[in-house]
Amino acid sequence: MSYLLAFSVFFPMAAAGVSYLIGRYRKDLRDCFADAVTVITFGVLLFLAVSIRAGHPAEALGLTVPAVCGFGLHFALDGFRALYSAIAAFMWMMTTLFSGEYFARYRNRNRYYFFLLLTLGATIGVFLSADFFTTFLFFEIMSFTSYVWVAHDERKESLRAAGTYLAVAVIGGLVMLMGIFLLDNVAGTLMFDELVGLSESYELELNVDITVPGAVRKLWAAGICMLFGFGAKAGAFPMHIWLPKAHPVAPAPASALLSGILTKAGMFGVLVLGGGIFLGSAAFGSLILILGVCTMVLGAVLALFSVDLKRTLACSSVSQIGFILVGVGMSGLLGEENALAARGALLHMVNHSLIKLALFMAAGVVFMNVHRLDLNDIRGFGRNKPLLNYVFLMGALGIGGIPLWNGYVSKTLIHESIVEYAALLEEGTVSGMFSPGAVRGIEWCFLISGGLTVAYMAKLYVALFVEKNGDAGVQEEFDSRRGTYMNRVSACVLAFCGTLLPVMGFFPGVVMNGLADMGQGFLHVQNAGETAYFSLENLRGSLVSLGIGALVYAVVVRRWMMRREEGREVYLNRQNPYLDLENLIYRPILLRFLPFVLGVACRLLDSLVDAAVVVLRKTVYRDSRLPHELTEGTMLTHALGCFANGLERIANATVFRKHKKKVDYEHKYALIYEELTEDTIIIRRSLSFGLLLFCGGLLITVGYLLFSR
Repeated sequence: MSYLLAFSVFFPMAAAGVSYLIGRYRKDLRDCFADAVTVITFGVLLFLAVSIRAGHPAEALGLTVPAVCGFGLHFALDGFRALYSAIAAFMWMMTTLFSGEYFARYRNRNRYYFFLLLTLGATIGVFLSADFFTTFLFFEIMSFTSYVWVAHDERKESLRAAGTYLAVAVIGGLVMLMGIFLLDNVAGTLMFDELVGLSESYELELNVDITVPGAVRKLWAAGICMLFGFGAKAGAFPMHIWLPKAHPVAPAPASALLSGILTKAGMFGVLVLGGGIFLGSAAFGSLILILGVCTMVLGAVLALFSVDLKRTLACSSVSQIGFILVGVGMSGLLGEENALAARGALLHMVNHSLIKLALFMAAGVVFMNVHRLDLNDIRGFGRNKPLLNYVFLMGALGIGGIPLWNGYVSKTLIHESIVEYAALLEEGTVSGMFSPGAVRGIEWCFLISGGLTVAYMAKLYVALFVEKNGDAGVQEEFDSRRGTYMNRVSACVLAFCGTLLPVMGFFPGVVMNGLADMGQGFLHVQNAGETAYFSLENLRGSLVSLGIGALVYAVVVRRWMMRREEGREVYLNRQNPYLDLENLIYRPILLRFLPFVLGVACRLLDSLVDAAVVVLRKTVYRDSRLPHELTEGTMLTHALGCFANGLERIANATVFRKHKKKVDYEHKYALIYEELTEDTIIIRRSLSFGLLLFCGGLLITVGYLLFSR
């Protein structure tokens, strides 16, 4: 069965080229072919997942492709890898089926399907990887191919957002590569199975010598570098900036994949770090927990203030990634008692993927009918559209953590792990950098973020499905589209995705526990036993969040975020510019401060070199005369200009005696040369600056390896 691993990765990538060729001649056939590829890929991965669930022999579930860059490609399949690869393929299948109608009036569809299938193969490669080199290789392929999704519309906003996305992906990837270099230096291997518990190798007696001077420090440096790289893709604070920018401009099917799956590729790496290399490390767990709390709260606040449908869902993704990180962090802090936290983090990954699939496709239905996303423009569109109402409501209830929906189960597990850790601290059973009061504060951040989730999802639902549009004519147009706003294929896709969410929540003991059992081996945790999800104690957290959400919606949304204008209530954009880290910090530093500093440094070095040359010419060589300098242009432009001026004078004296030409060709050619030089600098600037930063990072890494002890 190992050949099926290679098939799952490379079949979609090979099919991408075939899809492009077919699309050159038959667009309808291309769409059917892409649908078939995703269905086949999902079928293969579902078969592998069922086989793993049934206890298929482990020796048949590994694959090595030797001699690739000296490392080789290593793939493996366990419960978690099978589960998330199947979820990824499922989401690709659903979004591809939905894309047929969504892209009916789009241009560049051939390009979209080509990169869609390429990204599918790369993403499956990430989830099936068994070592960091394989992960990094497919991680970077996934980043570059998905860039095209964000830039698909080729508008100014799209290209700017795509540039931000690519910058974060490249910077994160390079920092991750530095971490991989450090890890290979200290451990001598990049295989996940051989790195489990490396930070505690003294006790585990692994065949890895980290007792050499500086090894532990290098290991932590590697872990932080890789956490930065994976966290950037996951959308964790402070590298979350691409999510709110990319989602509003990307096509809705692409947004569903960016939010639901590509962020989970980043979380895959975080799980390998927290549940593998730093397994049981309270210090690393504390670091992830702090990042998770910041990401969770910031994303919820940004979503609450947004009045753009897809931007709100994008900021919501940031917040939900924070919830997952909190679960991973609590898993590290609880040590051997981490089953609740680890299972909660795993299940919230699954739940968030499926919820955002439904919500973003529902948002896609709105956009392909209205071609707007501002809540004031799309207000009332969902009235008298029961199917769209049903799908969006299921997603809203799921992500809000409402009991009997899937999101409630995972949030309850994470919340109970926080409560358990606080109780253990109060009893003195465990110790750590957090006091019991600090953990209670984290619990309240968790509950408040859950309440904000309820508030901003209520804002979206009420605006779309309850309120009427302020313009009666627009509302009449919206109402006239009842039954014609999407085709049967899209309707079936949305209905299935929406129905999946309550089914998972209604039967948590069967569905959710089964999914958690598949993934817990990857996280190296034991079975937590049965959990009474609907006990009063476990319902308490959900009820508190619901109360906070109702209060925030009534006070903040209905009063502070709304104003009466021209006889109607309108939603106000309350986005605070101080929360936009891209424009506040990153762009000024990367595009203004650093180039200025480097320019000054280069100018100083150039002046020193010129001074040294002058001193040498006047002393050692005793030559004070300097060669003649041209006022403008180069020697070539000067020569060509003089020749052209001579021809002009001859022509004026003979052919053009009555209408003499007066053109200074020397000056003209100099200007042309300057324009070409400026264009060359513009073309070269981004590449050279990126290479400069990369070389600087390499020098720092090499220096650290050589001189650290």
